[in-house]
Amino acid sequence: MVPVLFVLGTFDPTKHIRGAAGFGLAIGQALLAVAAIVAFGRLGLRPLFRSVARTHSAELFVAACLLVVIATGLATATAGLSMAVGALISGLLLAGTEYRRQVEITIEPFKGLAVGVFLISVGMSLDIRTVGAHPLLVFGAASGMLLLKLLVIAPLTRAFGLTWVNGLHIGLLLGPGGEFAFVIVAVAVGEHLLRPDTARVVLFITALTMAAIPLLSRLGDQFAPRQATKTPVDPSILIPEVSDALPRVIIAGFGRVGQTVGAMLQVHKVPYVAIDRDPDRVVHQRANGAPVYFGDMRQIELLRRLHLSTARALVVTLDDSAATDELVIAARAGRDDLLIIARARDADHAAHLYRVGASDAVPETIEASLQLSEAVLVDVGVPIGPVIASIHEKRAGLQATIKAMVPGAEVRPLGRRRLRDRL
Repeated sequence: MVPVLFVLGTFDPTKHIRGAAGFGLAIGQALLAVAAIVAFGRLGLRPLFRSVARTHSAELFVAACLLVVIATGLATATAGLSMAVGALISGLLLAGTEYRRQVEITIEPFKGLAVGVFLISVGMSLDIRTVGAHPLLVFGAASGMLLLKLLVIAPLTRAFGLTWVNGLHIGLLLGPGGEFAFVIVAVAVGEHLLRPDTARVVLFITALTMAAIPLLSRLGDQFAPRQATKTPVDPSILIPEVSDALPRVIIAGFGRVGQTVGAMLQVHKVPYVAIDRDPDRVVHQRANGAPVYFGDMRQIELLRRLHLSTARALVVTLDDSAATDELVIAARAGRDDLLIIARARDADHAAHLYRVGASDAVPETIEASLQLSEAVLVDVGVPIGPVIASIHEKRAGLQATIKAMVPGAEVRPLGRRRLRDRL
């Protein structure tokens, strides 16, 4: 999309670009403008959003996102390019920062509204009388586009090791026009490269082929199941293990507790991703190579962005009891079988977390007392083995007492003999 819109901006006949030298100069100026925008964005975006994130204001975060998009669009328009190019570049720049998860959540309502307005405007611009005025042109061009794309796509799929039948199926699915055609045609009309009547015909052909996608898919299904053979999958085209969808442990809060949990997971080679609301901490930890992003974990939509459906566990290390409660409730509502380990303030708070859906709750006051007891016993000369056994037995007893406060909670006491066998 970016190269196409880029070239359209330089072809505007009203700019009176003459000769190869003039065209090269225009391309050079546009490239310099894009390079300047990208350089400024890489240098300025992180400090901007870090300052905004410190305020913890959702409204200011929305304003910052809109400011970046509009400013970039105006910059490309000033450079003689389309504002759509600027919007796409700003999206790419935002996607490269640690704030991209929160940006996705922030713009989600606006995205749905903007897409709806865009599609409604496209639908209102379609004139059904175009078919009556140019029936042969409309149906002939639609059929020709489907055939041309099929002739290009089918041999390419064969070159990648698929069967001809699969190539035919894929060609039928990719043959119709796409929604980006509406953007390109609109920009071309704005740059005086297409006449409005021609643009109306092109838009109608695009919409007609898109409406035929279900029929083309059904037609392809009639060929593929009966004739397609099983083809070995090339490992190079499989999703890599570092994919965003890889089952990982999600750590909510990456302070001292979260960093310790992440370090232990890394020691045992368990993949994880962390979210924290402190922008300075996120920047510092990302510089150390930690997979941490900025965001408000209380938003269930952000959990979905982190692939909650495939997560191995959710570890809540927040020091805010109310935020911990909200997150545990939201996560349990999003997935019934998720393993949720939460940091609790004390025994009463741990019991409350069990009630709202936590799989395990760790009271920080109890853990601190157990660690102090272990240190005292070891320092006064008690052997380490019995000390560890008694500490674990005490922890299991306290956990059983807390769970006894919650009807239906599963109690798994750890006996002395079983623990000694493990040691």
